[in-house]
Amino acid sequence: MQILVCNAGSTSLKMKLLQMPQEQVLVECRMDRIGDPTGGSFSYTEGDRKESLSVKLENYEQGLQQFICCFGKDRLSQIEAVGFKSVLSRGYTGVHRIDEAVMEGMREYLSVAPVHNTCYLEVIGVFQKLLPETPLVGAFETAFHQTLKPEAYTYAIPYAWQEQYGIRRYGYHGASHSYVADVLKERLGEHYKAVSCHLGGSSSLAAIIDGEGIDTSFGLSLQVGVPQGSRSGDIDPFIIFHMVQKEGYALEEVKKILESQSGLKGISGVSGDMRDLEAAAQQGNARAQLAIDIYCREIARYIGGYATMMGGLDAIAFTGGVGENSSNVRGKVLQYFAYLGATQPVEAVRGEICDISGQGSKVKVFAIPANEELGVARKTYQALM
Repeated sequence: MQILVCNAGSTSLKMKLLQMPQEQVLVECRMDRIGDPTGGSFSYTEGDRKESLSVKLENYEQGLQQFICCFGKDRLSQIEAVGFKSVLSRGYTGVHRIDEAVMEGMREYLSVAPVHNTCYLEVIGVFQKLLPETPLVGAFETAFHQTLKPEAYTYAIPYAWQEQYGIRRYGYHGASHSYVADVLKERLGEHYKAVSCHLGGSSSLAAIIDGEGIDTSFGLSLQVGVPQGSRSGDIDPFIIFHMVQKEGYALEEVKKILESQSGLKGISGVSGDMRDLEAAAQQGNARAQLAIDIYCREIARYIGGYATMMGGLDAIAFTGGVGENSSNVRGKVLQYFAYLGATQPVEAVRGEICDISGQGSKVKVFAIPANEELGVARKTYQALM
């Protein structure tokens, strides 16, 4: 069965066509910086054929049309199912065939995951037009975090809000953290205590014991946790009311600022992309350096808290675009854990699962290329068999 997996991020779209159950990758496609007025990139790989373009993609539909140009519209019938690394739908966790009820649940939570649910609804809508008879399957991000206990997912708000409206910590990046948990089990054995750090334009951490998630930095929404590329991460909620009073903002204006003009972009005034920040910092830009320092400090703060709750720490795993590729970020984070016997890591080999533990380190450190698409393909195949 040929399954196309769509992984839509806040500024990116990755797709892989896999032959299942053989898990053979037939086609890979990636688009970055979608919606960036300065332009982005598009790459397509199929066997020995490789294409790479600098393009300006205003939205995900334009990106999909570019993919079809490379893949060939006449070949779309070869795709037997489409799996989505979908985020959140009220009443749906785990893996589900996408129908109007599932999409309505996604629309109901647009206020919670506005960027991600909007882009997935857009991408799903395009495929419904392109492949109206092809099964569409959502592997929702919340699934991995269903093992959290009430003390980890319950907010200190009126309990009736949780009972009536489902307001609780859900957690996201489930496909990524689940894949990392499986890799760590292969490397460390059945029993371990680890923190998975999915770092990129959207970042989250998960505390994992013996392959199961026990805590995570995302909450009801993807707005919290460590600073994101353009989203604020953790802030005092009364900042919102203060700015409404001081500047006369409408709540919708504050929401837009917190999700699109904050985070690393807001601190630096340069960009929310770590590549841009590191380049600017090397040129002496103090605010870019401050953004990097805050980002690494917050990652370390979460890891330290999780180590305390787990009663120890066997491993830290870095994944995602920043986690895999920024030795600077990995090194700065690990500086905080010298007291646990962590040493500065060695360089990772790009594209490979690497044990990058420094000499004599008492904490294992891994760089793990994200392979969320494989996890979604497996779940999609299982759902259709």
